[in-house]
Amino acid sequence: MASEDATGKTGVPATPPIANVAAEAKLPGEGVKSPSRTLLSICKSLVAGGVAGGLSRTAVAPLERLKILLQVQNSQNIKYTGSIQGLKYIWKTEGFRGMFKGNGTNCARIIPNSAVKFFTYEQASKGVLWLYQRQSGNEEAQLTPVLRLGAGACAGIIAMSATYPMDLVRGRLTVQTEASPRQYRGIFHALSTVFREEGPRALYKGWLPSVIGVIPYVGLNFSVYESLKDWFIRSKPFGIAQDSELNVTTRLACGAVAGTVGQTVAYPLDVIRRRMQMGGWKDAASVVAGEVNSKVEYTGMVDAFRKTVQREGFGALYKGLVPNSVKVVPSIAIAFVTYEKVKDMLGAELRITD
Repeated sequence: MASEDATGKTGVPATPPIANVAAEAKLPGEGVKSPSRTLLSICKSLVAGGVAGGLSRTAVAPLERLKILLQVQNSQNIKYTGSIQGLKYIWKTEGFRGMFKGNGTNCARIIPNSAVKFFTYEQASKGVLWLYQRQSGNEEAQLTPVLRLGAGACAGIIAMSATYPMDLVRGRLTVQTEASPRQYRGIFHALSTVFREEGPRALYKGWLPSVIGVIPYVGLNFSVYESLKDWFIRSKPFGIAQDSELNVTTRLACGAVAGTVGQTVAYPLDVIRRRMQMGGWKDAASVVAGEVNSKVEYTGMVDAFRKTVQREGFGALYKGLVPNSVKVVPSIAIAFVTYEKVKDMLGAELRITD
């Protein structure tokens, strides 16, 4: 994401881009963008990221819920073992609303998460590129897949940490049913109840495996997506790239590959995170239709890994991988393409691959 001077040539900025966002775009006849236009540019990026996150997650909400139910399902009382069987079971027992249970909470989390993630990636990429050009002495240097991985990891950690309590209560709202004696009435009730009964630290249960997992997951998503796009534009296989632009179908394919790679690498950590989040839910979690294996308490991430593998085998770390794979492919693809399209519609000056 190199900066451009007035002639359109790529060069090394005199100051770090992150510290000089105001100079990012110029008005005709002016040297620096005004504060109001700087704020507008930031808002456009945040809005595009939020729309991308909300749309992509709502499109795959039933599979998202099924994934979580499979992750925390009690191995002694298995209700379903596959995606189709699981979706039929949810439809039969809870109806249409059950397919989208927890999606409101999920969107309340993913919209700010996605907004922060995309915006942070843009800024982190510019900062990483600036440092790389300064250290290499090559003003024409471009981001490599490894540098993109680092920028994506940074964006993922910041976005995930900022919205983590929402992820925790979303998981609990998703798995509770009418049979649960303790009912969370909504996002804020769940947050206040966890805070009051389990303490503030409980809002960040499973945060460590989330941090570790977000590095390959988000990092690989951005790295693979942008690298694939660059390759298609440079190589122009089958004539699919015209004038340095890719059509929507090709972008969707790049996003699908990126999502598949990222989630496969990070999935075991997602399972452990979810199980740690359910730990300590003393009333509701123990009787979620007999499905949640809540009697197992974990002292930490390593202990959760050990007990999961010891009791259920290594395959338990990939419970729900199939519906998650089916979910991730369209979700990540839709998120990337929606983000770029919304920024185009809003007339934003910067896109993630600029």
